[in-house]
Amino acid sequence: MAWWQVQRGFRKAISEDVNADLAKEREAPPFPLERLTNILDGGSENTRVRRTVEAAIHSDPVFSREDIYFQTAKERYEGAIKRTINLRKKMEQMGWKENGPEHNFIYRIFGGEVAFNVHRVFISSILGLGTDEQIAKWVPLAKNLQIIGTYAQTELGHGTYLRGLETTATFNIDSQEFVLNTPKISATKWWPGDLGRSATHGFVLAQLIIKDKAYGMHAFIVPIRSLKDHSPLPGIVVGDIGPKMAFEHIDNGYLILRDVHVPKENMLSRYSQVLPDGSYVKLGSEKINYFTMIIVRVSMLANEVTPSLVKACIIAIRYSVVRRQSELKPGVPEAQILDYQTQQQKVLSQLAVAYASHFVSAHLGQFYSRVYDEIKMGKFDSLPELHAIAAGLKALLTEYCAAGIEVCRKACGGHGYSLLSGLPSLYTKLAASCTYEGENTVLFLQTARFLIKCFAAAQTHQAIPQSVIYLTSPRANTCQATNKLDFLNPEIYIKAYEHRAYRLIQNAANQLQALVKAGAEQYDAWNRTSVQLVQASMAHCHYIIVKVFVDTLKTLGNDPSIHEAIKTLCDLFALHGIFTNSGDFLHDGYLSGSQLDMATAAYLDLLAVVRKTAVSLTDAFDYTDEQLNSALGSYDGQVYQRLFEWAQKAPANTQVNSAYENYLRPLLQSTPSKL
Repeated sequence: MAWWQVQRGFRKAISEDVNADLAKEREAPPFPLERLTNILDGGSENTRVRRTVEAAIHSDPVFSREDIYFQTAKERYEGAIKRTINLRKKMEQMGWKENGPEHNFIYRIFGGEVAFNVHRVFISSILGLGTDEQIAKWVPLAKNLQIIGTYAQTELGHGTYLRGLETTATFNIDSQEFVLNTPKISATKWWPGDLGRSATHGFVLAQLIIKDKAYGMHAFIVPIRSLKDHSPLPGIVVGDIGPKMAFEHIDNGYLILRDVHVPKENMLSRYSQVLPDGSYVKLGSEKINYFTMIIVRVSMLANEVTPSLVKACIIAIRYSVVRRQSELKPGVPEAQILDYQTQQQKVLSQLAVAYASHFVSAHLGQFYSRVYDEIKMGKFDSLPELHAIAAGLKALLTEYCAAGIEVCRKACGGHGYSLLSGLPSLYTKLAASCTYEGENTVLFLQTARFLIKCFAAAQTHQAIPQSVIYLTSPRANTCQATNKLDFLNPEIYIKAYEHRAYRLIQNAANQLQALVKAGAEQYDAWNRTSVQLVQASMAHCHYIIVKVFVDTLKTLGNDPSIHEAIKTLCDLFALHGIFTNSGDFLHDGYLSGSQLDMATAAYLDLLAVVRKTAVSLTDAFDYTDEQLNSALGSYDGQVYQRLFEWAQKAPANTQVNSAYENYLRPLLQSTPSKL
């Protein structure tokens, strides 16, 4: 099946003619589009499977999200559950397995508008922290939806700081049970998805207490609602937390535990155990308790964060081709707004970020898989590096992608403000990602702790992880570029990013050390250096993304035209970073003012180059109209017709205006009109 054959759905009500300006952009793709799609999918077989799944789901009206922008939160929640339940039937009908390749594309197809997303985290957490016996008991029940799980970590008073969680689980030796309690209001579990109205069981993180001694955070499987009538079980106070900025279809909830008893085997015990006599046995690294969060961060970057920016770029770039406004050249018709350099700088730079995010997310997924295999063999050496990279990349990419979507929204002018554009929903959903699964400033500081330790080790010639190996390399004091073309050489800009990261890490480490030497306590010195530590962490993560992007280029040698197109985006991403963070590169004279001018000139030249291939580069991601759900971003570019047709579906256009009868008519008829 050709890639364009799955582009259907909302186009049925619109003329099948593609907008002439958009059609012209596609006349002669500068590279084999299908081949690039295969690369982005991770192989041609993945592309084939994805399209098969898309075709099956898009052709089934039960999965339609066509009117979603006009639905209430209750309708969104119930619709998500309906889609999820029907999806299970579809999977059985099509022979798709839960762990099969088809399942990997479900989230992409529905744009997250399915239920039980946190239920999957519940399953992953048990697989990561449970014993073989616990996995055998709980995972089949969860996969068959005989129970519905949630991941209850965050509390009203604590989120990212896990050691501060206040929920307690006290071991009762006599009954061989754990007794869980919410000691005060700040310990109320708050925000877990699927908890408000759906979950029957919770993966609850609580402070383990044995014989009045605290042993830190541990995980427990806690029944929440009756499997007979879904009512809260004894000692359970549970409900929905109310309206949010987005995620209307998810029932984020609260949970209070009052002397809730669970059997001893409900503590997940792969890496720590409580013996019948109350003895505590540690079986692995204490950092393993963070592993579930690492899983979620890796997954969210690949499945939610990156795709959201990609979709925003597709919408904004297609709209920028269709929309004409003002005279670029006097006396000629209005210009396509993508021909304005300012518009190019807005949306094409974000396209480069989207590609960078896509490739580094894939790289992180591969690194996670390798470390997970090591952990299963009892090797924890790489876990701190994985934790630091996942935390830092989660923080930086959510910031970049959320900001990038807002850039794309504003680049679409007034129509970008309409929910029908699809852009506000993408932004409000992704804005939340800057906070959940770790507040970004806290995550940057966690990465910084890893960097400071590695910097100290490098100074004493100890071995350090590969991701920070540049801390051991001799540094040039100045950039070697002599003209703007030099800035299209990856070696030139990688060294610039290395220098920036090294300098900021060194400065933060020196400041920290100086404060301690001057008599400050370590915690106080850390706090007084924290702004610089965040800057250092951001610079390191930015370097990682550039380095991975460049390394990815080395795998694209089979087709020179694709290599050229992706290298141009890589160059654009790197130079966009220099352009927008110029002070960091100028600070100690590594770049001179004239070199920054060269880099800026190269950056602006690249915008015109990417402009020629922009539509093809977005088409290569192969998102269907149903997935974009955007009146501005459809494949055919019939923007104005679609906006008007969709607006007619607004309930307000067919319902009786009660405000007229109750307020407007008395107002208008209170005084006879003189008209």
